[in-house]
Amino acid sequence: MKKLFKLIFLAPIALLFSSCDNGFKEMNVNPNASTEAVPGFLFTRAQLVTVSNNFTGAAYLTIGGAMQHFATYKEVPGAGDKYFNFGYSTGSWALYGGDPATAGAVIDIRQVIDAVSKLPADVNKLSAARIWKAYLYHRLTDLYGDIPYTDAGKGLSDKNYSPKYDLQSAIYADMLKELDESLKAFDASKPTFGSSDLLYAGDIAKWKKFGYSLMLRLGMRLTQVDAATAKTWVEKAIAGGVMIDDNDIATIAYVDGSVTSNRNFIASGLMSTDYVTPGDDNVEGGKFAKTLIDHLKTTKDPRLNVISIVWTKASSTSPYVADTATALQTGMPNAAFNSRPANFDSYSEPNPATILKYSAPLLVFTTAETHLLLAEAAVRGWYSGTTAAAEYASAVRSGLKQWSHFGAAGVISEAKISAYLAANPYKTAGTVEEQMEQIQTQKWVALLLEDEYEIFSNWRRTGYPKLTPTNYPGNLTGGKIPTRFVIPDSEEYYNQVNFYEARTRQGGTNTLSSIVWWDK
Repeated sequence: MKKLFKLIFLAPIALLFSSCDNGFKEMNVNPNASTEAVPGFLFTRAQLVTVSNNFTGAAYLTIGGAMQHFATYKEVPGAGDKYFNFGYSTGSWALYGGDPATAGAVIDIRQVIDAVSKLPADVNKLSAARIWKAYLYHRLTDLYGDIPYTDAGKGLSDKNYSPKYDLQSAIYADMLKELDESLKAFDASKPTFGSSDLLYAGDIAKWKKFGYSLMLRLGMRLTQVDAATAKTWVEKAIAGGVMIDDNDIATIAYVDGSVTSNRNFIASGLMSTDYVTPGDDNVEGGKFAKTLIDHLKTTKDPRLNVISIVWTKASSTSPYVADTATALQTGMPNAAFNSRPANFDSYSEPNPATILKYSAPLLVFTTAETHLLLAEAAVRGWYSGTTAAAEYASAVRSGLKQWSHFGAAGVISEAKISAYLAANPYKTAGTVEEQMEQIQTQKWVALLLEDEYEIFSNWRRTGYPKLTPTNYPGNLTGGKIPTRFVIPDSEEYYNQVNFYEARTRQGGTNTLSSIVWWDK
């Protein structure tokens, strides 16, 4: 009887919970949330996150200091200046995932590709996504060497949380293949990402030039490890059609306003972490480096007055004024101080009328770079369409003119451009090495701040410009300029087997002095 009573008593309760469960499922579904990936939104996000991720820690404090564009008197932010604090370099790994607002471009671009691969009509979206995937991964692998590639971003789709690390050589081969296939697949009769595409708003012709320009960059990266393959891809890129018109520059527009995410991340990053108060002790102790400022002054480069200022005041009670006068510009020596130097205020720093404008655009890929790559190709005998001297001159003109994108303070007159070229003519009668040094040193200036990552890669590949290492007491590299970023400790904990395998085949180290495959 007791057992029967229990069954009778529990039956209505079971029915109650059963009926409630049916309602709870519907109640727990957000009617405003998408249950499928939205390719356009994710593509926009992938573009934004790729270019902005870890700018301050990676591009500014680590690479900017190591490449002697910037200097600091402080130790903690001296990752590149004093070869300290490898932690800043680990932040770029967040492209694999992390803070939803600033990380995870790898996941985004995989979801985009998975979504737009389903319909033949989306071939242009797929091509643009594959090209951007190559852009994203070439940055990651150039910083870290062997990385997760084939299995990356599959945590959501395949529940793969321990991706294997691919060889950098295999990653480069696949990126070039991806570029080749996607560029050939474009179809002008099919739809594009349109306004969701921050670079070109779906302009297929410009995407092709961007893709072939990226192919040219990646092909040239192989010169020290596989010259024959490098030549093949360089020639294919040139035949496909790279960007040579300044109207084809790949840019992302930003606006000034109360929404900080809409501001140029370079300006925002520099303003919030270092150059906060005019004429004051900068938060990270940063200034332009002596190597950079000396070079610009020695070569009479008109970009000096566009990018650099010194804060001055007429009297102790007068407001500070951003002075661009050439005579005042002075760079701070790298790794020369461990406390604020007495003459700190006399050193040059970024111009608030150009570099530090929240509304400044980001120049993602410029014609200055493609002209310099073409000049190098001509020197190597891989390009006969024009001369190295002509391409060098075009690169200089484009590199100086591109600052006009930053407003009136960035405009450099034709007279100044011509004077600079006259003072620094291409070394037609020079040796191959002298010509290479001139081309690569020009790239070191032309890509300033806009693509410190490429400057770092190009320096490792070519050895130019010739930079004198610092040897600050207690540095982590033995007085050697950093050559690679450090993979974060989290990989050792959560992906140990694959991480150890990759570390072993790359020389057994994971330090700022480790090297990547193409760096010979």
